[in-house]
Amino acid sequence: MDVKVLYFAVLRERCGLPEETVALPAAANVGALKQLLESRHPFLAGRWGSVRVAVNMDFSSDDAPLHDGDEVALIPPVAGGSGHPRVRLTTEPLSLDRATQEVMTSGMGGLCIFAGMVRDHAKGRKVKSIDYSAYDAMAAKVMERIVRGAEEQHGARVACHHRLGHLELGEMAVIIAAAAPHRAESFAACRQVIEELKKDVPIWKHEYGEDGAVWVGMGP
Repeated sequence: MDVKVLYFAVLRERCGLPEETVALPAAANVGALKQLLESRHPFLAGRWGSVRVAVNMDFSSDDAPLHDGDEVALIPPVAGGSGHPRVRLTTEPLSLDRATQEVMTSGMGGLCIFAGMVRDHAKGRKVKSIDYSAYDAMAAKVMERIVRGAEEQHGARVACHHRLGHLELGEMAVIIAAAAPHRAESFAACRQVIEELKKDVPIWKHEYGEDGAVWVGMGP
């Protein structure tokens, strides 16, 4: 059987290609695919603790079976069009006003906003700018799941907007706006979304500084 393997961010750079088709024996699983890919791309050896595997846009374990025609994405550590009307991935500048307007209604008594900006330092090194890249289709899907989960758990309305492309110092990379009838729920929904976004959404940062460029999460 044949499966398509997608590479992103530092993996695309180090493995030297954006995607490839891999032939596997029938009944092969994700673990078998990992072993084969290590033989083709030595950079992957010993890195599976930080590289996650998604099969058809769902994170999968080593024993997950593969089928002919599957799409397998290798997801390095994350620095994340949607069916959800308040989830946005865009190369355009983000707007606090837009995010606020999307969540506020007459029944909302509390509004919490988180905005993440590009700062001039990270882990002791100077930062000049950042490039954000994503596995767009999966990022939108995971963002939508995260937002809906927070809305259902806290009775809130949530907007989640993330910027892609090149950002200079001071530009907004992400906005989370959460409105709820009471302040406690708006705080909780906003925090839940940004924490899960930073952990699970396949969006990556390529930081540019005085000493060169670094993929956040895996080093240079």
